[in-house]
Amino acid sequence: MALRTGIARRLRRDQTDAERVLWFRLRDRRLNGLKFRRQVPIKSYVVDFCCESARLIIELDGGQHADRNDEDAKRTADLEACGYLVLRFWNNDVLRNIDGVVGTIVATVSHVPPHPNPLPSGEREHV
Repeated sequence: MALRTGIARRLRRDQTDAERVLWFRLRDRRLNGLKFRRQVPIKSYVVDFCCESARLIIELDGGQHADRNDEDAKRTADLEACGYLVLRFWNNDVLRNIDGVVGTIVATVSHVPPHPNPLPSGEREHV
């Protein structure tokens, strides 16, 4: 546990640009009054953002995650087995469309499906 705590402290200190942008929107209960924490040790992982009351974890993925689908899927499954819902966003999405990312988070915690972007999955195949 002490090792993960040290890693979490370092990650909080050395956050990425995308983490910094999203944290500005999540901190101090700015998002619907929900308390988010960043770089939180859970199980054998350190998750990017966590809201305990909503049982929500938000993970931000950089380009290195494009080749880590199996590892990310296992991590997500392990965290979901602990009772969390895991949302993943690409760093680029956070940096280029923070309002869309925040809208998706709000819709998720409000149990309202987000607006499909760009089309619902059934319509994508026909385009």
